[in-house]
Formats: sequence, C-alpha cells, structure tokens
Amino acid sequence: MDAKNEFDMNVHIRWMIRRDMPEVLSIEQSSFEFPWSEEDFIRCLRQRNCIGMVAEFDERVVGFMIYELHKDQLHVLNFSVRPDVRRRGIGEQMVNKLIGKLSQQRRNRIVLEIRETNLAAQMFFKNLNFRAVSLLRDYYDDTVEDAYVMQYRFKNENAVPLEPVNRIKRLAG
Repeated sequence: MDAKNEFDMNVHIRWMIRRDMPEVLSIEQSSFEFPWSEEDFIRCLRQRNCIGMVAEFDERVVGFMIYELHKDQLHVLNFSVRPDVRRRGIGEQMVNKLIGKLSQQRRNRIVLEIRETNLAAQMFFKNLNFRAVSLLRDYYDDTVEDAYVMQYRFKNENAVPLEPVNRIKRLAG
C-alpha cells in the first residue's frame, strides 16, 4: 500500500528483548480469544530459528511479530498490533521489514496461517499482496476452526519478464 495516511505512525522496528514481554503479552491478550502464554513465547523464542521483533513508538511497544526461519521461507507464527493504534501503518511497516529479508536465492516467500473467522487479518494480508494458497481443516487445538494458509512470494524487480512463446507457430515456421 503506497498511499500514506496522515494518521500513520512511523515506528522503530527492532529485535524483541526480555523486557518487552509485559507489553507483548498485553497486546497478545487484548488481540486474541486464545492468546499465547508467556511460556509459549519463551518456548518459541528459545528455538534457534525463531525470531521476535517489536514495533516501538514513543518508547512503548505497539506491535510484535514472531517468525521462524526455514531453508526457503519465513513462517509467521504470531503477529499483532495494539488495538488502540491499529490501521495506522504499524503492521504494514512490520510486514514490509519482513518482506525486505526475502531474496530470490534463499528465502523467497513468507507463509502464515489465519483463522477462517479473522476477516480483518485476511484483508490486511491480501492488501499487502499475500494470497490464500490452501485451507487447513480443523487446524487449531482450541477450536474446530479451519485456517487459511496465506503466502507472499518474492518478486525480483530487476528480472526481465519472459515473453510468451507460441510453440505452435515456432514448430510450423
């Protein structure tokens, strides 16, 4: 989304540190019906391939993202913005930071799962060029709800577009 809103907040995005946990937990609890516990966050972040980032505004954490590094992709596990500052460009800045980590050679896509009932998240990611690629039936432990797998693929801006080839004409000529 290129159109900047006058209400957009320019945030500082950095690695999550231990002292961020109270604010992250507060955002988590105010955002989800089935929130992660502090133990869930700690267990995840202790994994070698798991990374936490936060968005900071006026020295307060206003958003966070937890993602895993895999050989060819980044997998978003948890992501939220404080409810009172949503729709101010914070989530978009965080996703763009993640998109900036993609490359043609290595990790070339971002994947995540979204509850089928979370229309706001589906639309948010759709507006950032993520596409639903599959449906996971009865995905969540806490409900029988399905999840959409959404994916963003790296696009090389410098790549020369391939011209379509008319094989029939080539064979006939």
